[in-house]
Amino acid sequence: MVMFVQVRYRYRIEPCEVQRGTLARTFGCARVVFNDAIRCRDEAYRAGEKLSPTEVQRRVITEAKTCEERVWLSEVASVALVQSVRDAHRAFSNFFDSVTGKRRGRKVGKPRMKSRKDNRQSFRLTRNGFSLRPNGHLYLAKIGDVRVRWSRALPSEPSSVTIIAEPDGHYYASFVVEVEPTPLPPIEQEAGIDLGISRLGTVADTTGRRTEVANPKHLARKLRKLARLEREKHRRAKGSTNRAKTRRKVAVQHGKVACSRRDYHHKQALILVRENQAVHVEDLNIVGMVRNRRLARAISDVGWAQFVRLLQEKAERYGRTVHKVSRWLPSSKTCSGCGHVMDTMQLKIREWCCPGCGAVHDRDENAAVNILAAGRAERRNACGAPVSPPFGEAQGDEAGSTPDAAWPHGNPQSSGWGACQLGVCSPT
Repeated sequence: MVMFVQVRYRYRIEPCEVQRGTLARTFGCARVVFNDAIRCRDEAYRAGEKLSPTEVQRRVITEAKTCEERVWLSEVASVALVQSVRDAHRAFSNFFDSVTGKRRGRKVGKPRMKSRKDNRQSFRLTRNGFSLRPNGHLYLAKIGDVRVRWSRALPSEPSSVTIIAEPDGHYYASFVVEVEPTPLPPIEQEAGIDLGISRLGTVADTTGRRTEVANPKHLARKLRKLARLEREKHRRAKGSTNRAKTRRKVAVQHGKVACSRRDYHHKQALILVRENQAVHVEDLNIVGMVRNRRLARAISDVGWAQFVRLLQEKAERYGRTVHKVSRWLPSSKTCSGCGHVMDTMQLKIREWCCPGCGAVHDRDENAAVNILAAGRAERRNACGAPVSPPFGEAQGDEAGSTPDAAWPHGNPQSSGWGACQLGVCSPT
């Protein structure tokens, strides 16, 4: 049985002025229905009433269209409204699963209502709400044929499409398609990545090679221009046309930054996936790290979360593995040669000398070697279970292991993870 992978293909669309107005109405109606669904669920919870998703849909769409206050819901495609109700139901399901512990990962908050002042608007259509025309246009229900900039061909028939209005005034169609995984030939090489700010990552592989992945700092390059545009926007009167024009200029610059960063992450993630059978990264608490005001902008600019997510997606598609090492691993202050662990190490220290063996380490390279060693140890010895994943599976958190688990009778030299203990460092 062939397992397919769902991916998104995004294209720029160019609606005419009439279609832009219809899209704006659809965005607004989908937003109102979403908010009504949340309000309906909240009122039912306070009243002690249990509502099924079908009942919520009947109340906020079918019955609402008969009321004078919501009669304008009939002007847009009902498919978009139904999908908006399903989004609200999924948001509540994720919230309840997170509270009860059924959902892994960070806690999910209670669904919040959408605002008409949100700069990014969207709605989704399933197969009965759109179709692809022979002339290359995209037909949307109650909107018509929209011109699409086809930068590449769709690999298969799309199952749904999300229409997005970005803050810079551009419109996009994001198709969900299924593609068959294309596993790459298996190789023996594995790599560990230490994510950083001055460099996007420092890579250490099992051949002993050390590679630096540069951080282009896309946002930092635009800060001067963004600051000038923000001052210009501040001088404009609130609600004026000139202020709206300047706001769009700011959004255009932010859009360029996001596109450049995403393109760079795609390319670097694909290189790592092609060259390594398994990639080991740290499970960083990025949300907590961004609370550091001194480093918040730099951490957001480098985009660790997006980079790791793309790594996992490409690994699943090409038959590779991404393994996350515990964030509590002292990778930076552990000697990769003898396993000695320093008591403390300030962030400003980029090179240090091990008091145990006298080796001089680059902080990031040493951390990458330790992440690689710890990741390989966990995959081999996680509580004695066969944890080596099959090709095509993107692996998440695993059970931990003791530092000496890779040794049949324990490590006679040290109690730490040593890269030389697992044979992943070059001989000296």
